[in-house]
Amino acid sequence: MQFDTKIAVVIRTDLAAWQKLNVAAFLASGIAAQFPASIGEPYEDGSGTKYLSLIGQPILVYGADGPALTRALERALARDVTPAIYTEDMFATTHDAANRAAVLAVKRTDLNLVGLAMRAERKVIDKIVDGLKFHS
Repeated sequence: MQFDTKIAVVIRTDLAAWQKLNVAAFLASGIAAQFPASIGEPYEDGSGTKYLSLIGQPILVYGADGPALTRALERALARDVTPAIYTEDMFATTHDAANRAAVLAVKRTDLNLVGLAMRAERKVIDKIVDGLKFHS
């Protein structure tokens, strides 16, 4: 199935495995919160056990270094795409309000990005992530 939109998550490649997974999970939640229509129907197995709904389209995960993450952020903002972000400072916090305060304390040009997530038209996302490779 071809979707009109594309979801891309970009994760800094030098993070520990647990950090990469944590960042990806948080960023995907930002997409789900901003785009409720991206959520599919609830799941049910053959025994009748019910499960939660998931995002209903593929999420493409790219790897990047710090400068490439900053470039992707600037490309997104230049195309009026509002991304979800995760900064390295957020690893030291313990709750949502502290996360927001950590981001608010730093100018955009000085953010120590470790991840981005965005959803937009396919061609727009392709331009934002141009040059990045899938995370391995």
